[in-house]
Amino acid sequence: MADKETIVLGVLTKAGKPLKAGDVAEAAGLDKAEVAKILAALKKQGKVGSPKMCFYAPA
Repeated sequence: MADKETIVLGVLTKAGKPLKAGDVAEAAGLDKAEVAKILAALKKQGKVGSPKMCFYAPA
């Protein structure tokens, strides 16, 4: 899971703007449901934030 967390964080950082889980999944080549779980875990850890509903950005 840690490797996929790194991939998701990388996608968010590269984007330079808040993204939806589906956009992150598409860019990372991962399943959307899996990305949603990873984003939830990263949010709990304080590594990502949600500036507006359903969008995520690095914290």
